[in-house]
Amino acid sequence: MQKTLGIQRVTRRGVLVLGSAVMLSACMSSGRSGGGYRAPDAPPRAVPDAGWDAWVEGFKSRAVARGIAVGTVDAAFRGAGFLPEVIERDRNQTEFKRSLEDYLNIAASEERVSLGRQKFAQYGGVLSQIESRYGVEGYVVAAVWGLESFFGTRRGNVPVISALSTLAYEGRRGDFFETQLVAALKILQAGDVSAGEMTGSWAGAMGHTQFIPTSYLAYAVDFTGDGRRDIWGEDPTDSLASTAAYLAKSGWTTGLPWGMEVVLPAGFDTGLLGRGKGQSAEAWTGQGVRSADGRALAGGSIIAGGNGGGGPYFLLTQNFATILRYNNAQNYAIGVGHLSDRLLGRGPVQASFGPDASGMTQADRQALQRLLTARGFDTGGSDGVIGTKTREAISAYQASVGLPVTGEPSLDLLRRLR
Repeated sequence: MQKTLGIQRVTRRGVLVLGSAVMLSACMSSGRSGGGYRAPDAPPRAVPDAGWDAWVEGFKSRAVARGIAVGTVDAAFRGAGFLPEVIERDRNQTEFKRSLEDYLNIAASEERVSLGRQKFAQYGGVLSQIESRYGVEGYVVAAVWGLESFFGTRRGNVPVISALSTLAYEGRRGDFFETQLVAALKILQAGDVSAGEMTGSWAGAMGHTQFIPTSYLAYAVDFTGDGRRDIWGEDPTDSLASTAAYLAKSGWTTGLPWGMEVVLPAGFDTGLLGRGKGQSAEAWTGQGVRSADGRALAGGSIIAGGNGGGGPYFLLTQNFATILRYNNAQNYAIGVGHLSDRLLGRGPVQASFGPDASGMTQADRQALQRLLTARGFDTGGSDGVIGTKTREAISAYQASVGLPVTGEPSLDLLRRLR
């Protein structure tokens, strides 16, 4: 996966996954300061490459030996090509980690929540049917949809056969990508999609909820009953059901919350914090812990989510661990849970995250963005998330007034703008 917003390369059932966070980087980052939607990029262009051509010829025989029909292989590669842009993206993945505060500001931005509530209302009947069959609450499935592809608006337009064959040929993780390529051919052979319609992220993740080919083979379902497990089309039904099937098979417990924000009493023993230090709801209640919104507590572990290790605090249940089976990154799983709560109508996180590493609070960062924009250095919004566009605006302002160009926010810079 492309690392973004704290998402790590993770495993699904022990298999390296490269899909979801690639799409998250696309649907969560934007030309704006934080996490709004942006129009899809143009698909990468294929270029002639004799080495790729030779590799494909050798691969075809290996694919046939693994049960893929010659006709399927030939049809799949008829329009495929070498995509150097895919290799460039694979080699130049951004290596930074956002704070949980920034992650949630993006994962549950007002834009995402607003669109999500519209989609949740539009597909409420379908999600209710999916919940009845698999026992996974519809708002949780919808939250995964929202994080993976901005509710289907950024499903990826890269030809999957071209992307996977390019990465397998390049060889840095050749065995993994060849395995995914064979799985993609099995999908084509089953008739679920044509090679031309099989598009996704640059690393081969596909559809509304971004399944890589091996995950698709293991968990995708035909919920509509049309004979195809269609995760690529405009109708998200099969994708949503496939996600529910995945979570159900990974141990989801119906009716158990993913977790919740909690308030700790004065003098609470912080040595009790941390994943793996779970207690029952009764034990936490007896120690004075309460939920931030008045709900009954559940059993689980409590973690500190603040920028300096303090509040807000989150109680995480076994269903949180199940979300980690889908994507093994703590921020991602909290993001899914929090977005699911927002889709239900619950409010934002109540406690302050405190100052970040630069000493700035969210209010400080928002003020910095507003002041820069007012001076003609557009940050694309004032959500308090310091993204690419905000850094570019800071750099341009610094250059305009003769300051060292760092692109970094600071309280000194805020004071100067004021």
